[in-house]
Amino acid sequence: MTVFEITMGILIIVFSIVIVAIVLFQEGKEQSMGGIITGGGADSYLNKNKSRVIDAFLARWTRFIAIMMFALVILLNVAEYLHWFGL
Repeated sequence: MTVFEITMGILIIVFSIVIVAIVLFQEGKEQSMGGIITGGGADSYLNKNKSRVIDAFLARWTRFIAIMMFALVILLNVAEYLHWFGL
């Protein structure tokens, strides 16, 4: 294995861990229904919108990291293909 392949493998592992963490931080869509049962009507307008902004930020980063991880996997496979055939 070359240094390039090892570096790409490490980056893929790091991106995998980061994407799992970001997905775990996101709120589920069903969580807003819990306020009906528990009486969560005391939430202010600011608190409700703050969670939407954070969720939108996390969703954007999830997409970005997933695209970067996909590109790294493709790049690593192309590099392995070129290395295999001696190109």
